Amino acid sequence: MAAIITDQFRIINANNFVDSVISGDNSYYTFLGLANPTETGYGRTSTWNSTTVEPPSPTDSISYIDHVYDTMMFGRKVLPGDVRRLVRKTQWTKGTSYDMFRHDYDVTNRSLVSNSSRLYSANYYVINKDFRVYICIDNGSAGITSTAGASLDEPTFTDLEPSAAGVSGDGYLWKYLFTVPPADIVKFDSTEYVAVPNEWSTSTENEIKVVRDNGDSTVNNNQIKVVSIDAQGEGYSFLASPIEVDILGDGSGGKVRVQTNTNGQIIYAKVTAGGQGYSFGRVDLSSINGSATKFAKLTPIIPPSRGHGFDLYKELGTDKVLIYTRFDNSTYDFISDTIFSQVGVVKNPVAAGAGSTSVLNTSEFSAANSMKFTGDLTQTLVVGAEITQNIPGIGTARGYVASYDVTTAVIKYFQDRNLYLHPSLYDQTDNIGVGGDAKVLDFTAAGDAVTSGAFSVNIDGGFSGISTTTPSGKVVDLGVQFTSGLAGPEINKRTGEIIYLDNRPSITRNERQKEDIKIVLEF
Repeated sequence: MAAIITDQFRIINANNFVDSVISGDNSYYTFLGLANPTETGYGRTSTWNSTTVEPPSPTDSISYIDHVYDTMMFGRKVLPGDVRRLVRKTQWTKGTSYDMFRHDYDVTNRSLVSNSSRLYSANYYVINKDFRVYICIDNGSAGITSTAGASLDEPTFTDLEPSAAGVSGDGYLWKYLFTVPPADIVKFDSTEYVAVPNEWSTSTENEIKVVRDNGDSTVNNNQIKVVSIDAQGEGYSFLASPIEVDILGDGSGGKVRVQTNTNGQIIYAKVTAGGQGYSFGRVDLSSINGSATKFAKLTPIIPPSRGHGFDLYKELGTDKVLIYTRFDNSTYDFISDTIFSQVGVVKNPVAAGAGSTSVLNTSEFSAANSMKFTGDLTQTLVVGAEITQNIPGIGTARGYVASYDVTTAVIKYFQDRNLYLHPSLYDQTDNIGVGGDAKVLDFTAAGDAVTSGAFSVNIDGGFSGISTTTPSGKVVDLGVQFTSGLAGPEINKRTGEIIYLDNRPSITRNERQKEDIKIVLEF
């Protein structure tokens, strides 16, 4: 059975995602993780950071995603101002040909310039040097030509009705839609995409409202802007000057002025009243076609949802969403002396606590474990290295270092399943000593020193609280609550849904560095 998933379904899904962030009914967080991607083991590869080999693609399996929770380090909440719908960036360039907006592109009626069989793949809109976005209403192809000419005049106006951009006579008509605000340029601009304003249908901002209201053909008799002459015909009555005829169909009020040459060909068609309520239309040429030998084809171009500018998301095909997140050194949750190789988005993680079911709603979270030490803290400890602790009479606790802060004497670490699977195969294969090696044990102040190679320090079992005083006398907020020298994550691991994951070459963080993360979700 033949079936399709329509473009509108994708647009709806993008809209629903943005709405779910803006409404505040859900908590989305961008997170960073995996400090040791080249450590041999599950979900890793020794060539992860190779200049010739791409990092391995994430696997969409329950096991792999659970492993991502193991190595997650910290996250920041996605706020309403951090999401925007996106469209492809088509920069206006002098001398370039562009498609025009048409509602009827398909495999038998492709766009003239890009040869696209669907509207949203065609190059029918542009952004100019001032970050103003325009729809191409007519590219000169609506006359007797069968191909679009080059655009010579950059559109810069903000008039509400379609206009030529200059005096070159290139045949292009542009409809102004919106200007990307400076704040959105800083956060969301890229070489590939343009950010589209949120809440277009409800916004009270004057710049948006006037465009939206102008496009509403239920209150303005201006739905149809262009009638395309797809075939000129022959033998129609000669019209030395244009006459006005009706646009028929399922709407009303549409009118167009037409003119013919001495051969009875249609040479001119200009909309004088756009009407309203049309999903299709035909130009009434009955008064001049009595002796036609070849019939003309005049196609009224139907805008989406009542008129150009009324439903921006449908008009531009916004099936992509950008999430922006900045990580800096503003909080101790965002550890600076670490490496990350995974970027992801998690929805509705649960706040830490036994039996907790409360969705986290803080501005950020720490997903790593923490321990505070006493003794010689200047010993070398490598991010990503394994740390162990013998717990007398019980076994060995194991973890990987996420960060080591000499100033506060705090290690952040994660307990990755690689430490507990078969030590060389990293799967469930049996091995000698599996009884002692495979059980996950927590680090404890009651155990021996925590070691990693030559590194050996003791957990400060006497420390509890959320802040500490450094040797220089500075009070530092550690971001998490310690008890007997230990602190757990601020989320219950493996809660929430990871909806996006990117494996990437490792990035080393430092306290003088900020990371601007831009994630594009395509629906």
